[in-house]
Amino acid sequence: MIIKLIQPEMKMRPMDTKLKTRMSPPLGLLTIANMFYREHTVIIENENIRDLNYDEAVDIVGISITVDVLPRAVEIAKRFRERGVTVVGGGIQITACPEYMTEEFDAVSVGMAEKTWFDIVRDFQRGELKKIYTCSGSIKGSDIIPPAYNLINKGDYLYTNIVCTSRGCPFKCDFCYNSCEHCRDIYINRPIEDVLADIRVIGKKHIMFIDDNFIGNPKWTREFVKALKPLNIKWNAAVSSNIGDMPELLDEMAESGCQSLFIGFESLNERSLKNVHKNQNSIEKYEKLVNELHSRGIMINASFVFGLDGDDVTTFKATLDWIVKNKIETVTSHILTPYPGTKLYDDFVRENRITSFDFSEYNTASVVFKPENMTAEELYEGYINIYKEIYSLKNIIKRIPRSRKQVLPYLMFNLLYRKYGKFSEWICEKITYERLGRIGEFISYFK
Repeated sequence: MIIKLIQPEMKMRPMDTKLKTRMSPPLGLLTIANMFYREHTVIIENENIRDLNYDEAVDIVGISITVDVLPRAVEIAKRFRERGVTVVGGGIQITACPEYMTEEFDAVSVGMAEKTWFDIVRDFQRGELKKIYTCSGSIKGSDIIPPAYNLINKGDYLYTNIVCTSRGCPFKCDFCYNSCEHCRDIYINRPIEDVLADIRVIGKKHIMFIDDNFIGNPKWTREFVKALKPLNIKWNAAVSSNIGDMPELLDEMAESGCQSLFIGFESLNERSLKNVHKNQNSIEKYEKLVNELHSRGIMINASFVFGLDGDDVTTFKATLDWIVKNKIETVTSHILTPYPGTKLYDDFVRENRITSFDFSEYNTASVVFKPENMTAEELYEGYINIYKEIYSLKNIIKRIPRSRKQVLPYLMFNLLYRKYGKFSEWICEKITYERLGRIGEFISYFK
């Protein structure tokens, strides 16, 4: 049987370049591929890399879907279905609200692929395909299947050294997919030896862990980072801001090779955080957290969300001043986006605050709702301007890390990826991404 797995083309935000689309391969599709490639022919196509092939013979197509690529995924599904090819929709947006997608696809996969796709393929071969396949029953970390790293075309991506240690998050912030019905109460860690096996397969000295929350289970994390020490690698991950309350864990992380952490600060406004139940954040502890990380030589990628109830036009300057004052190495900013299926989306629909149902605009760079304390235009302009200000030469210089070992990767990211990303994109197109893998490692410190 021939299985084709597709990643639809993403809609780039104003500050993005093609470097963003080529940063790393789609692990979800590679996980499904690892379930079947020994028995069946598996084709993986990333539309961000090259055009899709609609003409080759395939038996079943699987499409990975986030909300912003949903309209494109529907178009792709239609073309294959017109040829008589069975199409399965999956991914986080399908899991968030599967009931809306049953007409667009022959079947949908809700939840972890490991608990749905074996049944999908079996039923398809029997001619008994059902409409909805839901991940049900108990899920153990040992159920998680690693990606098929051997199937990655490394020439397509800047960075392929990516590993997942867990699924889910213990927190349920209103704007996050973890507030959705099919995502709640799911947080599992993989067996430590399974994760170490992935690192050995990759065989590189820098690893990017891509979990929703690397410290969702601090006890597991402490055991894992101790196990990392003999490998003598460098690594980065995403954590919640309560990591500042875990100094002993931070010591272990630094000693095991942690280079940088992505942290969802989200807002400097207490009311804004409370409105979306971001209860793990404590603004009064933010500067302490920054100092704890910097004193251990760990860089910070701070995530901020603009447009929360409680934000107004003064929020942007206050946030910029705080970022510069605290020498935050890099920032990932978003416009508040009510993903369908989340609590925030349900609240905004009930309050008649949604202004656009064009889901291609739900990319955290468009205003698709009525802000509480500013106009949609003020929110958008503030969002665009804060990126310009953070990555101005003046503020790049002001934020240069005090630690000398951090200066080079800091400048590589801020200049080559953010400030002069278009030039770097041109260079990559001329040289090939694989030969620029070292640049990808520097950039990945902050992703």
